[in-house]
Amino acid sequence: MNIIVLQHIKIEDPGYIKDLMLADGVKLTTIELDEGERIPKDLSKYDGMFCMGGPMDTYMEQEYPWLIDEKQRIKEYVVDLKKPYLGFCLGCQLLGDVVGGKVVKSNPAEIGIMDVNFTKEKNKDKLFSKFPDKIKSLQWHSYEVQGLDNNKDVTLLASSPITKYQIFKFQDHAYGIQFHIEIKDTTVNDWGCVPEYEKALEDQLGKGALKKFDDDAQANMENMNNYSKILYSNFKSDILK
Repeated sequence: MNIIVLQHIKIEDPGYIKDLMLADGVKLTTIELDEGERIPKDLSKYDGMFCMGGPMDTYMEQEYPWLIDEKQRIKEYVVDLKKPYLGFCLGCQLLGDVVGGKVVKSNPAEIGIMDVNFTKEKNKDKLFSKFPDKIKSLQWHSYEVQGLDNNKDVTLLASSPITKYQIFKFQDHAYGIQFHIEIKDTTVNDWGCVPEYEKALEDQLGKGALKKFDDDAQANMENMNNYSKILYSNFKSDILK
């Protein structure tokens, strides 16, 4: 199995899912876009694409001109080649952008350990049918996808009270996941060192919020890692075939 991973900052990799893939002997090709690495011309050789989070937003093409090419290549992979895609946080928003949605500022930002509620469509989905109807998730985003309601290729799988499109799929092979299902026990403290993330956290939850956030994450880590296992197992068996 050969997976290409699009990263926007080195510390935001596939996390716990990456550990599972490496244990499985999966070949990972990581493209660090923020460091000037380019997406390979031939995407057809990859069995799946993971697109991770990052401190930038989808509209910031002047500051991050590689976003223009990244959007085009995601569209090529998902829409033209119809190959498996998992997008997390920013990667979710990029998928929403390329399939005709719009990415707008969340009101308010969604940061913390929060509930995600699945729709009834979850019960027949290849990736999420074994998930409970409600889960706790780690949120750390100020923008979200909207405007997909009339897209017949899009299925809404999960929402939160703030964000409608917490999980959606395009056709049957590409998924956007707005929250961070991939986290591991070092994630919150690692990300707290990123100035943009630290500011968003303190703006939302106040000074010194990092420790409480990490404590909450640790308390829910076992469940979140189990959800990663289910997601990865189903992706491997039902999507990558």
